Amino acid sequence: MSTPTSELGAPGGGRGVMLTAHGSVDRLDELPEFLLRIRRGRPVPEELLNEVRRRYAQIGGSPFLSFTQRQAKLLSQSLDLPVFVGMRLSRPGLEDALLAAQHAGVASLVVLPLAPYSVHVYTDAAESARALSGAQTKLVPVAAWGEEPDFIEPHVSALRAAVGDAARQTAIIFSVHSLPIRVAASDPYVGLVQASARAISEQLGSPVSLAFQSPGRDGGNWLSPDIHQALRAARRQGARRVVVDPLGFVCDHLETLYDLDIEARAWASELGLEFSRVPALNDSPQLTKALASVALRAFAQAPSPQPQ
Repeated sequence: MSTPTSELGAPGGGRGVMLTAHGSVDRLDELPEFLLRIRRGRPVPEELLNEVRRRYAQIGGSPFLSFTQRQAKLLSQSLDLPVFVGMRLSRPGLEDALLAAQHAGVASLVVLPLAPYSVHVYTDAAESARALSGAQTKLVPVAAWGEEPDFIEPHVSALRAAVGDAARQTAIIFSVHSLPIRVAASDPYVGLVQASARAISEQLGSPVSLAFQSPGRDGGNWLSPDIHQALRAARRQGARRVVVDPLGFVCDHLETLYDLDIEARAWASELGLEFSRVPALNDSPQLTKALASVALRAFAQAPSPQPQ
């Protein structure tokens, strides 16, 4: 739970919100269990564990959980409702958050994923966790929210500031997490990402490209172009600099702080490209506003919770 119930007061009308996401680790010794969950119980090769440990160490640890917890507190203050944090693959887990919400008297809980293009994945995970935990709290889903105006606007503003007066020499690349092609074929993910990128591009008045980053390490075919391919394409088209927007990552994590800031930056340098990245929204007021709008819309469309 993001904030002690005593500090939040009584839930307004028995309602609350659960922020949920993929998850992360606070300590390197938690990595083996975390990777095991990501791999759905398949053994974690020692080489993979060592490489991921090295990357976490190089960025000084992931700030993802701390950003999420701060965002939960800000959202709680904005809505005057209790906000809980439940991660799909790490602690605090979904079941913990659901039981905490029930204990706090929350009868209707909006499940709000910090993954605007994959809300269905987290809604399904939350329903499964509710069945396992025995929690009686009703779960209220949200719609995909990658076109939420308060989500689009800060991306537009950040890109305008980053590009400045060098638009003709600058390539703008939106980067999102990759998916296996076999999964993407039956998932709305790519279409939702494209709609979000298009909304930003239209307001920006500049052409953009889309790249998929951080594919899994077990082989297979993943979405393309990947970020390395997108950088090479930008160079071939005459760009002298690139501005990368981590559109698929609401909060900074390994994918932004290592895969983009270190790895992609090095690739850009090899290609003779100046590299910059706009910040993730993290615990910004703009993200709080967007999340509040999404939650309020879900409450408005859901039946009122019945007294327990």
